Amino acid sequence: MATVTEEIQIGELSVDGQQSEGWVAFESFELPTSNQRLLGPPHPKGTVIPLALRPSRETSAEVTLDGVIATIESLQRKDNSLTRHLARHGTILFRDLPIQNAEDFSKFAHAFGYKPHEIIGIVVDRPLLAPNVAPANEAPKEVLIYNHNESPQVSHAPEYVFFYGHRAPMQGGESPISSSFELFNRAQREIPDFIDELAEKGVLSRVTYKLEQQFAGGSTLRQAFGKEFQSGDDEETKRRKVEAQIARYGRGEYTTWEWSKDDDGQTQLVLTHRLPAIRTQPESNLPTLFTGLAAYWKRGQVKSGARRNDTQQLFGDGTPIPDKYLAHLTKITDEIRVLHRWEKGDVLVFDNIVAQHGREPWLGEQSDRVVMASLFDGAAVPGAYGFGDWAQVVQAAE
Repeated sequence: MATVTEEIQIGELSVDGQQSEGWVAFESFELPTSNQRLLGPPHPKGTVIPLALRPSRETSAEVTLDGVIATIESLQRKDNSLTRHLARHGTILFRDLPIQNAEDFSKFAHAFGYKPHEIIGIVVDRPLLAPNVAPANEAPKEVLIYNHNESPQVSHAPEYVFFYGHRAPMQGGESPISSSFELFNRAQREIPDFIDELAEKGVLSRVTYKLEQQFAGGSTLRQAFGKEFQSGDDEETKRRKVEAQIARYGRGEYTTWEWSKDDDGQTQLVLTHRLPAIRTQPESNLPTLFTGLAAYWKRGQVKSGARRNDTQQLFGDGTPIPDKYLAHLTKITDEIRVLHRWEKGDVLVFDNIVAQHGREPWLGEQSDRVVMASLFDGAAVPGAYGFGDWAQVVQAAE
C-alpha cells in the first residue's frame, strides 16, 4: 500500500475561527492500492484519486449529520475548498458519515450548494427516492457499465455527481474511477490522430427513444421528454411537447430529430447531437475527454444481448470511429482506473468534467447492491476545445 496522506499534504479540513459545537474536522486516509492511485500528468505531483476523507479520529465527540452538513456548508462558504479539491482530484470519497437513507444522502449532497440538475433526455429509469435522489442504475447485476462521464450522449450534462452506497454486495459491484484529464493526456500522446479528429469533428451521438423500455433499467420516451404530457393528449400534441423539451438543449442545428416507426410498428424518436468529446475545465482550461466512447464500444463487444445498443456514436462528419482507436482508449482506461470497493454508507463525489465512473457486475442477488445518485449543475459548463460553434455546450434553458 502506497503512503499517500503525506504526499497530498491535506492534513485536516476544518473550519478556522468561529467553530460551532458539533462541527466536524475531516482527515485524509489511505486506501488499498486497488482502490486509490497516484495520478499521472497533467495532475500535480502527489495527486490521488479518489481523495479519501473521514471524520478525524482525534475527536471523541459524536459525529452527527447536522454537524457534517454545517461543516460542509461552512467549508464551501469560506473558500469553496471541497469544490477545489474535486477539481484537482476528480473524486472524493467520504466514509464513516452518519448517512443511513436517501433523505440523509439528499441533505448531505445539497449542503455543497450546487444547483440540482434537471435531466433532459434521460436514458435510464431513475424514480425519485428523496429530493434530487434516485437509483444510480437499475440494469441487471450481470451488466458491465464501463467508465464514462455522466450523460455524454446529450448536450446537457451535470457538473457534479454524488453516489451513496446504501447496500454493498459481498463480491463484485465495485465502482471504477478514472481521470478524464489523464485519459486525454495519454490518448494525445499514444493515439494523436484520434484526438486530432475528435477536435476537428467532434462526435455524432444518435440516441433512440421508444414508447416502451428498450432494456431492463432503461427509460421510456415519456420519461425522457414527456414531463408535460397530460391525460388525453393526442399524438400530435405529445410530439409538440417532446420537441419543445428538445429545444431546451439550445443547440440549434447541432441537435436534430426524426420520428419514425420501429420494426414492430411502434413510434420511436431518433435524436442526433453533434457534440464535443473533448472539453475544457473552466478553472484551468485544461482539456478533458468527456465521453462514453469506450463504454459504448465495450458494450458492443458483449454478445449476451443483456442490453440493446440504444446509442450510436460516430465522428461528427458521420464516419465510423475505427475500432483500433476505441480499443486503445479502453486499454488506457484499464491502466489508469481503480475499483472502489463499497462499504455501507460510503459517498463518492465526482467532478463530472474531470473524472469518469462505472459499475462492475456482482454475484448474489440484484438487491445486494443499492447505490443512489444525486446530480448537480456547477457555476459554469465545460469550455470549448474543438473548432466551430458545435464545440461549446450550454446550460439547458429553464
